[in-house]
Amino acid sequence: MPPTTEQSVARLKQLEKLLDRQFNVAGINFGIDSVIGLVPVVGDLLTGALGFYLISEARKLGVSRWALTQMYSNLGIDVTIGAIPIVGDVFDLAFKSNSKNLKLLLRDVEKREAKVLRRTSRAQRLKTS
Repeated sequence: MPPTTEQSVARLKQLEKLLDRQFNVAGINFGIDSVIGLVPVVGDLLTGALGFYLISEARKLGVSRWALTQMYSNLGIDVTIGAIPIVGDVFDLAFKSNSKNLKLLLRDVEKREAKVLRRTSRAQRLKTS
């Protein structure tokens, strides 16, 4: 049985936390994305693949093309700048593309659910009229 939207979103929230906010040192939140990204090339490719997984799951959930475009852009910026030694590692601490992409996903899912509720409400009102 395929997971529900709520189950998928809960799993993606856990992944985002692990990647971008799992640890806190001196008031700075970071995740394994920043740690793995310290390994030149391989680390950036691995964290890019994990970020791509989040986007592919968003696509399966029916996220809009506009949100997907923004998500791909965030990941592209993260992987490209993250690949620059030292500068990319510092950038990774601040940019947090997975957090940005999760927010885009959540916003899109909420919009879709609100639209369904409005349609349902409208249909029920027409039925009772």
